[in-house]
Amino acid sequence: MLPLPCVHRGIWRAAVHTLRRRRTPPFRLLSTCDGVPAGLADADTIFALSSGHGRCGVAVVRVSGPASASSLRCMAGLTQRLPPPRTALLRSITDPRSKEVLDRGLVLWFPAPHSFSGEDSVEFHIHGGPAVITAVLQALGSVPGMRPAEAGEFTRRAFQAGKLGLTEVEGLGDLIHAETEAQRRQALRQMSGELGRLYQDWSHRLKRCLAHVEAFIDFSEDELIEDGVLNQVDRSVWDLQAEIERHLKDDRRGERLQSGVQVVIAGATNAGKSSLLNTLCQRPAAIVSPIAGTTRDVVETALDIGGFPVLLSDTAGLRESPDLVEREGVRRARERVEQADLTLVVVDSTQLPSDVRSAVTFLQDHLRSVLPSQEQPETDRCLLVLNKVDLLPEKPRQKLDRELRAVSGLPSVCLISCQTNQGLKDFLTVLHSHVKTLCGDPLSGAPILTQARHRAHLQRCVAALAQYQRYRDTDLALAAEGVRLALTSLGRITGRVGAEEILDIIFKDFCIGK
Repeated sequence: MLPLPCVHRGIWRAAVHTLRRRRTPPFRLLSTCDGVPAGLADADTIFALSSGHGRCGVAVVRVSGPASASSLRCMAGLTQRLPPPRTALLRSITDPRSKEVLDRGLVLWFPAPHSFSGEDSVEFHIHGGPAVITAVLQALGSVPGMRPAEAGEFTRRAFQAGKLGLTEVEGLGDLIHAETEAQRRQALRQMSGELGRLYQDWSHRLKRCLAHVEAFIDFSEDELIEDGVLNQVDRSVWDLQAEIERHLKDDRRGERLQSGVQVVIAGATNAGKSSLLNTLCQRPAAIVSPIAGTTRDVVETALDIGGFPVLLSDTAGLRESPDLVEREGVRRARERVEQADLTLVVVDSTQLPSDVRSAVTFLQDHLRSVLPSQEQPETDRCLLVLNKVDLLPEKPRQKLDRELRAVSGLPSVCLISCQTNQGLKDFLTVLHSHVKTLCGDPLSGAPILTQARHRAHLQRCVAALAQYQRYRDTDLALAAEGVRLALTSLGRITGRVGAEEILDIIFKDFCIGK
């Protein structure tokens, strides 16, 4: 940072007044849907069943708020001191009105601020029978100042108390809903705060840029700020825009990992598409019939392929048909292929020409008919599945397999039989490799985007930084507004940003009004 001269305290007070006048009011805390929560302080004490519903060995009832200690005393019979923090104590759980013993279980005391929500909290570990849970919840409801928690209210209070950042809250939600190993790893990484720290670093750099631009606008006329300040801002804005654009060019791997890779089975009629779906999901999810055109709608099923989530779709056979219903099925099939992350093009291997060169030409033409939007199909987004190889003689089948794998210009080729499961293991290995490439490794590299909300705000941030560069030499006030809009967009991801932070940076970086 270039050394900057000091100015008189009165000039600085006028500068602060100017900055405050230009600012919109500081942003308030944002919820996960960009709404504003009720407030940072809530007089109510909330309670809810934190473990899963249904019969279980142990159920956990959580309490959070100022009346937590009272609930622990009156329900666990603690007339003297509270138990040591974070220490399990075996007690009889009683109804505070009737003094009836409801259960015998563990109680834990978490004094503020060392709790999940940042408030005084209590946990009752009770037996998981429905009658026990209902009785304990009803007893808690009878304690003055307590009410049942709303959905997500414990986590919202943790966010408001600064225990969790907004990206960490979203990571926690993803972790709770994770169904595959890769989803769990990705959610745990985001919940650890790595993505939030990246966005906070960008926010800090933008605040610094905005503070320097604003100071230059206010003090440059009196030659109190040197021109080199703006040159540093230019470099910082350029570097930051390039970093965010690289972050956005992730091919939506994180979003795929969260929602599932869209894998579509497509091809001609009677190629064995529905048989492949049933084989992969190991149940009769789709009707299989020798009659062509049996499948007329999209049949979906969720799968776990090597720890990665996959949404597998079987579609209608692609052909011209006078039947209105089948034509609609073909239209939907082509629509799904357009939206697919990976297309499994199923071909009846008994229909291939015996000559390998002719077979390659046949397959290339078939790919163009299945993927009409691409003159040359992307080999990493398509997989050729040659079905019914059990009907081929062994030597011709081995020769076909060997020579097709050596041909360039074709996607990965797998020879399988849905009838005998021949080649299925090799096919699943190739499929897993493609899915892993589409999702990426959640444990390596820089943190990746997992929310469409983040992507939208980051795109607005990039557009705002482009505004700075567009007006940098013609209107510095409009250029500064671009930086401010970029900071606003990042603030909507992290949940916190305010005008006072800009002033703090000016105080720190500039020797003004000591």
